[in-house]
Amino acid sequence: MTSTSPRSYRYRWIVLLAFMAVIFVNQLLWITFASITGPAAKYYGVTDLAIAALALSFMVVYIVVSVPASWVIDTYGLRIGVGTGAVLTGVFGLLRGFAGDNYILVLIAQIGIAAGQPFLLNAITTVAARWFLIEERATASGLGTLAMYAGQVTALALTPFLVLGSSIPTMLIIYGVVAAIGALIFLVFARERPPTPASAAGADERALVFDGLKLALRQRDFQLTLVVFFIGLGVFNGVVTWVEDIVRPRGFTPVQAGLVGALMVGAGVVGALILPALSDRKRKRVPYIVLGLVMATVGLAGLTFADQYGWLLVAAAVMGFFLLAAGPIGFQYGAEVTYPAPEGTTNGLLLMIGQVSGILFILAMDIFKAPVTGSMTSSLLVLIVLMAVGALLSTRLRESSMFSRGNVE
Repeated sequence: MTSTSPRSYRYRWIVLLAFMAVIFVNQLLWITFASITGPAAKYYGVTDLAIAALALSFMVVYIVVSVPASWVIDTYGLRIGVGTGAVLTGVFGLLRGFAGDNYILVLIAQIGIAAGQPFLLNAITTVAARWFLIEERATASGLGTLAMYAGQVTALALTPFLVLGSSIPTMLIIYGVVAAIGALIFLVFARERPPTPASAAGADERALVFDGLKLALRQRDFQLTLVVFFIGLGVFNGVVTWVEDIVRPRGFTPVQAGLVGALMVGAGVVGALILPALSDRKRKRVPYIVLGLVMATVGLAGLTFADQYGWLLVAAAVMGFFLLAAGPIGFQYGAEVTYPAPEGTTNGLLLMIGQVSGILFILAMDIFKAPVTGSMTSSLLVLIVLMAVGALLSTRLRESSMFSRGNVE
C-alpha cells in the first residue's frame, strides 16, 4: 500500500528558486523608474506623474487581470499559470528595451509586463502549498515574496548608476535581457507538483475559484486581513513610487533617493527571511503581523520627518524590515483562514486590494503635495494615521487554526 503521509522533496528548492527568478525580474521592471523620476521626466519630456504612470500601470492592470490569473493558476496549475506570466515578462521586457527613447512604446511594453504580474504574484502561496509541508509554508511564501523585494531593491539602487554610466535606453536593454533570462529559468526548471503530495490525503482539495471567492469574502478574519492589506500595501506602493519626490524637497539627490528606497526594500528582504521563519517555528501568525505593522508605522514616521540622511536611512530600514516581512505571513494567514478557498484566489484578492489602494494613494500623494516646494509631508502624515489604524485592526485577528488540524492546507 502506498503511503499517503506528507513528505517533502529536495527539488522543491529548485522549483522555488526558478519561481523566485521570474518574480525577481518582473518586479525589477515594475519599479525601474522610481529612483530616477525627475531625470526620466526630463529625458522623455513628460511630467513626474507620467513617469509614475509606468509603475501605476502595474496596479491598474493587476485589478483587471488578477481574477482571471487566479482562475488559470487554480484550474491549470503552475506550469501554465506562472508560465504565462514568465512569457509575458520576458517578451515585453525585451520589447521595452528596444523601445528605448520612445515614452509611448515604453508605456505599452510596461503594460504587457504588468499583465504577467498577477500570474506570478498570485501563485506565491500555491507554490508553497504544492511543494512544502505546513511548517515550512510561511518560510516558502517569505522567500517568494523576498524575490519581489530583491527585484525592487535592485532596480531602486542600480538604475541611477546605470543611467549615470550610460543612458536610459541602455539601462532598459540590460533589464530586458535579464528579464528574458529569468523567464527562461522558470520555463526550464519548474515542475507542476512533487511525486507525492506535501499535504495529508484530501487536504489539497480546494473549492472552485468562484466558490472560493464567496467563501473567502464571507470570512470575518479574511475581511479584516483585506483591510490591513489595503492600508499596508497601499502605503508601500505609494512610498516606493514617490521615493525621489518624497526626499527631493529636503535636498537629497536621485542617487540618495535610490539608496533610501533600496535600503527600505533590502531590509524587507532580511525581514522576509526572519519573521516568516519565526512564525513557522512558533506556529503563530497574528503576533508577527501586529509587530510588523506597529514597527512599520514607527519607521514611516521617521521617513516623514528625518532631515539628516543617516536617520532617513535608519527609518527606511525599520519601515521596510517590518512592513515587508509582515506581507508573506499575511498571505499565508489568508490562505489558512479561508480553507478550502484556492490559495491563488485568496493571494490574488489580497494583492488586488493593495493595488487598488496603491493607485489611490499614489494619485492622492501627487494631488496634495505642496505646490511650491513639492513636499509630501501632509500626505505622509495621513499614511501614518492609516498605518496606526491597520495595526489596531490587526489585533482583532484570530489566530489561524491550521496547525491544530495537523499537516493540512
